[in-house]
Amino acid sequence: MSMAQPGMSMERADIAFKINGAAVSVCVPPVRRLSSVLRDELHLTGTKVGCDAGDCGACTVLVDGEPVCACLMSVASAAGTVVTTVEGLANGRLSALQASFLDHGAAQCGICTPGLLVAATALLDSKPNPTEAETQDALGGVLCRCTGYRKIIAAVMDASRHAYGVDRRMPQSGHAVGSSPIRLDGLPKVTGGEKFGGDSFPADALAVLVVRSPHYHARFAFGDLDAWIKAHPGAVGVYTAADIPGKNSFGVIAPFADQPALAEGFSRFRGEAVALVAGEREAMLDLDLSDFPVRWTELPHVLQTCEAQAGGAQLIHENRPANLLTTGFVERGDPEAALAGAAFTVSGAIDTSYVEHAYIEPEAGYSYMDGETLVVVACTQAPYMDRDDVAKVLGLAVDKVRIVPTATGGGFGSKLDVSLQPLIGLVAMKTGRPAALAYTRNESMISTTKRHPAEMKATIGADADGRIIGMVFAGDFNTGAYASWGPTVANRVPVHASGPYATPNYRAEGRAIHTNGPISGAFRGFGVPQATIMQETLYDELAEKLGLDRLDFRLKSCLRNGSETVTGQRLESGVGIAECLEALRPHWMRALVDAELFNAGSSTKKRGVGVASCWYGCGNTSLPNPSTIKVGISASGDVVLHQGAVDIGQGSNTVIAQICADALGLPLERFTLKSADTAITPDAGKTSASRQTFVSGKAAEKAGRALRETMLRFANVSEKAAIALDGTSLIIREGEATRHVDLSAMKADADGFVFRAEESYDPPTLPLDAKGQGKPYAVYGYGAQIAELEVDLKLGTAKLIKITAAHDVGKAINPLLAEGQIEGGIAQGIGMALMEEYIPGRTENLHDYLIPTIGDVPPIETILIEVPDPEGPFGAKGLGEHVLIPTAPAILNAIRHATGVLVTKIPATPSRIRAAIREKEARR
Repeated sequence: MSMAQPGMSMERADIAFKINGAAVSVCVPPVRRLSSVLRDELHLTGTKVGCDAGDCGACTVLVDGEPVCACLMSVASAAGTVVTTVEGLANGRLSALQASFLDHGAAQCGICTPGLLVAATALLDSKPNPTEAETQDALGGVLCRCTGYRKIIAAVMDASRHAYGVDRRMPQSGHAVGSSPIRLDGLPKVTGGEKFGGDSFPADALAVLVVRSPHYHARFAFGDLDAWIKAHPGAVGVYTAADIPGKNSFGVIAPFADQPALAEGFSRFRGEAVALVAGEREAMLDLDLSDFPVRWTELPHVLQTCEAQAGGAQLIHENRPANLLTTGFVERGDPEAALAGAAFTVSGAIDTSYVEHAYIEPEAGYSYMDGETLVVVACTQAPYMDRDDVAKVLGLAVDKVRIVPTATGGGFGSKLDVSLQPLIGLVAMKTGRPAALAYTRNESMISTTKRHPAEMKATIGADADGRIIGMVFAGDFNTGAYASWGPTVANRVPVHASGPYATPNYRAEGRAIHTNGPISGAFRGFGVPQATIMQETLYDELAEKLGLDRLDFRLKSCLRNGSETVTGQRLESGVGIAECLEALRPHWMRALVDAELFNAGSSTKKRGVGVASCWYGCGNTSLPNPSTIKVGISASGDVVLHQGAVDIGQGSNTVIAQICADALGLPLERFTLKSADTAITPDAGKTSASRQTFVSGKAAEKAGRALRETMLRFANVSEKAAIALDGTSLIIREGEATRHVDLSAMKADADGFVFRAEESYDPPTLPLDAKGQGKPYAVYGYGAQIAELEVDLKLGTAKLIKITAAHDVGKAINPLLAEGQIEGGIAQGIGMALMEEYIPGRTENLHDYLIPTIGDVPPIETILIEVPDPEGPFGAKGLGEHVLIPTAPAILNAIRHATGVLVTKIPATPSRIRAAIREKEARR
């Protein structure tokens, strides 16, 4: 609703066609997009809109049996045709393909799933047993950002052999953890019933458009807004910073909060919101904002950190000298002395680019007043953080703001920051009517956060035996116009820049620096992927200098139980990096032989093999990080889990329920989920920092055990007793005795519970001192990956052959979902390594900004390593971010192995690979 479509004011016409077997007729402008008609007129919101340009394929439908992008087809072109949407694939029963998607875990966030299912249905109608190549060709036009595509390919190829039984994979009591039940929120994802941010706008909602700065830095002033409103029928109001009743500043880290919901007087980045226009939906569809009364005066701007740090550079924030937001620092031992005395040292510098999150669902939501309470229904990763910021900006008490998360079609960190929430909230407050807004793809890409570009340099030294003895690292991270998660990146990077290796002498500094570029925020790894590229590529050079096998070299210095980290934290147990590296050994040896044989017979193409590792602290860095979970037994015999950890596709709805089920001792099939809603679910914290399985899972484990204890105490039996539910009867067995408790006869509380428990968990951490010494995380996860690829020396293209990934998850609560996370993270790592480069002003759509397609992700072999951590629930560790971290450095090391050159500006595009090869040839 935030961009007009051309020709909306033309005359309407009656257009008839068949939809999912039923005849329909709509009276709409003939040039209106078919996707809009399906969603807005026929309420078939299973057809998703991710770009309105045919780039993402989320809106794929069948027209007379052929897949088409509904956003590129006028409704007039559909006249007389037979249209099938995802809602028409199941005739009272899931199709074999839909069932196969569930069985294979092929739907994660689910926003791309309808388009994939529809495209695959057309393929299977003509080829019931397609090959992998045929499957990739058929689905090549549909983008997925979560899954890594491998489970989608498997689901399509397996569909013809698929038989579906609804309870086939639902574990029984005591066996939920370690099994892979169909995800609890999976069914609506494959039927089109899932409601994302833009899928349930009220019919009477005002549409909201956002006026944004076209300049990187500019002063602005408004003209006669009242006159402009009067000149545009259907427009209801214009709202600016002057209309904001609270403090016009938000931010995810309170002491650094600095971003206005609507800019006041001048904008600091291109795409910054300066005004809102609200009006009737039909009028807004045709509204042209080019005559909006705002005058711009361009001001000098800086986009690079070196420019921002140069003497005399204009300050982007007056209270931040030299445009420095903050610095993170860790020092241990005497790194200079260690490097001076090292037998071998290597030094290098690497730069990385902005990376766009590119979730397929642009930000969307609506808001309305419920009495004196403002309700915001939107996609988000952090409902309680949203509540607090919306309340602050709009001058409301926090208990007068309710955030109701919709299904979230991918987040990866960017949907931690508020976007449209205070904007639609302001309109709802000012007008008393619901207000709705869905960002266009361009709006999403220019206005929301990116991965921090980094300029890094490091030196690493080893002794004659090949053990690491010292390292110095420095990184400047371009945090853009506002703080967002810049402080987290600056502080997390120095803790992790050593990699999972014992480094007794160490200094690392991370600096977050302001520019007028896009805001950099959280993106799967909080700066650690960038730092790992620096560290792991230098490790390859050091191994070469030492004459050691690269895998063996890493095993010499990797952390083990009893090791101390660079922050002085002693890791008593649960350290699984050596197990990950050892698990890769047979694959490593085989891949090296394969590459050598290939290269002996090829002069124009060369194969390379790369390895890289990772570690990642789960949760906040040295800060409180609590989660609270509530669970109860209802009078009707249901187990009701109030689970406020937002599931953005990673599977927290299922995994946390599995943990709670086993802790409670009742089967997962008895559980009913109450998902995140600040009015009914306790705060389970934000979905970030790979914390939900560990932190919220631990709270769920505690809550399940506490509820079990409450029931056993009620029955006056010991903890050895077994419990079961039969209808409204609670059955408790101990030895030969059996007791039946009639739950329906018991008094229920306000939540409808007759037994209840609510428990919290906050990981035990310690602050870091001035030298970064302390215990920043209670639990770390570990992993290592091998990349095999082929480089065309003439073209500079890199073709991936296989990736093998070994990740220590502590305990695989749900192995299938864990594999899906690994495959999806690897796909994003492939993009970061080889193709993704957000360039402001140039790559602001999914046509010019390239993310991996189904043909770009090679076969992935996943090895789940289980080295339990005593702190995690059932020994589990986090996983979501870890899996992306080793991919890019493994690929870069493989390119170097194939070509002899390291690309030092990421991504390693063909032109950069070819330039590096030419430079090497010129030096000969």
